[in-house]
Amino acid sequence: MRNEPHIYTIKEVNKYIRMAMDVDPVLSDVWLRGEVSNFTHHSSGHMYFTLKDKESRIKCVMFASHNAKLKFMPREGTKVLARGTISVFERDGAYQFYANAMQPDGLGSLYLAYEQLKARLEEEGLFAQTRKRALPLFPKSIGIITSPTGAAVRDIITTIQRRYPMANMLIAPVQVQGELAAPSIVKAIHMMNEASHCDVIIVGRGGGSLEELWAFNEEIVVRAIATSQIPIISAVGHETDFTISDFVADIRAATPTAAAELAVPHVKELTSTIARLNEKLHYAMNSKLDRLTERLRRAQQAPTFVQPKRFFLQQAERVDYLQTGLKVNLRKQLDSHKLKLSAQESKLARLHPEHRIKLLARNVSYLKNQLDDQMKRVIDGKKVQIVSNMKQLDALSPLKVMARGYSLTYTDNQQLLKNIDQVKVGNHIEVRLADGTLNCEVQQITNKLSK
Repeated sequence: MRNEPHIYTIKEVNKYIRMAMDVDPVLSDVWLRGEVSNFTHHSSGHMYFTLKDKESRIKCVMFASHNAKLKFMPREGTKVLARGTISVFERDGAYQFYANAMQPDGLGSLYLAYEQLKARLEEEGLFAQTRKRALPLFPKSIGIITSPTGAAVRDIITTIQRRYPMANMLIAPVQVQGELAAPSIVKAIHMMNEASHCDVIIVGRGGGSLEELWAFNEEIVVRAIATSQIPIISAVGHETDFTISDFVADIRAATPTAAAELAVPHVKELTSTIARLNEKLHYAMNSKLDRLTERLRRAQQAPTFVQPKRFFLQQAERVDYLQTGLKVNLRKQLDSHKLKLSAQESKLARLHPEHRIKLLARNVSYLKNQLDDQMKRVIDGKKVQIVSNMKQLDALSPLKVMARGYSLTYTDNQQLLKNIDQVKVGNHIEVRLADGTLNCEVQQITNKLSK
């Protein structure tokens, strides 16, 4: 009987290939050199991109836990060296590179990392002039953070001793290049801040290439300088060398020697300045003494001091004059106020309620008389009109007509009889005369048109 072949699922095949690649010693830790393309920084923090060279390309992933340690931000076209593992993404059946470390490849990429960090820190405001602190004029102690074997430390010590020998110097020897340089510099800055024995700190080294000066472009060094409670002078390289530490420091010196000159004054210059100020002070004091002496002399010769009694008599006369004028002005003001008061009293009298009541009472009496006259005229007129109307009514009264021999005839339902059609033979009718009423019965109806 023939054995049936084992049938695998796609997932099982992809898992088998992934496990085989995961145990491969070459693919489990590999360095790749290539150019970044199709770069995406996902909202989750993960980076997805492709590394390519002239011959081929490979898909890559760098998770957020790894890319958080990057000292630069990859961009399209950035050449990098990446370290990681190559494995299979089982869902898609595609192999890809999982990067866990990355660094710029070549000097151009170093400049890219330099410019990216510089732009980001400048946007944070770490380079703002408002953050810069003034250096102390007469520091008692100067901290020096540099290599103990380089020329920079000798130049700084020599310059300080020559210019300001009374200053103390605290030297913190550090590494100024290599992987351990940045942590060494940061530790020295923190140590000097905690000790608080320094008035100003010089951080620097001699000149070199971009790679040799790179420790002073590290973010941890820059932030240590920014958070220092003691003013810091950055003295890295030569006059043409600029590091990010130069931008964040309180002041940048072109060379270590220039840093020492900025940190302390020159004793000879101070002595010369003090002598010049002392001379100016003596001249100013003598000039002021001469002016005050001349002023005193003029005061002593003034008539007030020569004949003081005359001065007091003049002042007494002036007091009398002012007193007389004061009395006149007070009298004028008093008279003016009396006139105003009299005017106000008159106004109040006119506005007194009793005065207004009498005035209104006269108006009421006048209006009452007017009303009585008007009512009398209206009543008389109405009487005349009533008499006229009564005469007219009397003339038109039916009783007046009936007194001349006329009568009014009504049907038995008390309707005025106007024509013969309202009654029939045998109906009762009522005839009203001027002096009484006749109840009659209709016995015959004659129509005048039938005659």
